[in-house]
Amino acid sequence: MGLLLIFAVLIGITFWICYNRIIGRHNRAQRAWADVLVYERQKTRVLDQLELQVAGFKTYEGALLEKITGLRSAIGKLPQEANGDALQSVQKGTRELLAGLSVAFEAYPELKANELVGNFMREITEQQENVGAAITLFNGAVEIFNNSIQMFPSSLVNGCLNKKNAIIPFSDAEASAVFEYKPNF
Repeated sequence: MGLLLIFAVLIGITFWICYNRIIGRHNRAQRAWADVLVYERQKTRVLDQLELQVAGFKTYEGALLEKITGLRSAIGKLPQEANGDALQSVQKGTRELLAGLSVAFEAYPELKANELVGNFMREITEQQENVGAAITLFNGAVEIFNNSIQMFPSSLVNGCLNKKNAIIPFSDAEASAVFEYKPNF
């Protein structure tokens, strides 16, 4: 009887530890996602200022203004719940915007003289680097969380108590398409 009680207590403690670990890891993944959103929204602030500057050059590059507006809209639509797939359009839009700015600077020398627009371009690039770092942290937190709900005994605890679903990590299919090495998972 005493051995059975000790066994039941050990199982209870294991469930309690696993439950709390899953909750903590889920919260860490959500916080990492919130960090990604913060950096994306900081990029929106820069885009707002850039939009005002580019509007003055509208005769030169009308499509650039559309890309800025589209990117700002895509950032605003990012979900509050962690979801790496949701970043696909934002990351693609940022690449297109930076490429468009580079083309505009090369095509129109008058834009090169405008130091303010160049500063905005550098700031957007810096914000994008911050987003990249935040995505790395997010994907790490997602991996740890997903492992915790998929590995035994935590998977049993999650199935019985937490019922948390795996979070989708961010992956950049466009960037990985250019790699020659393909791991054989």
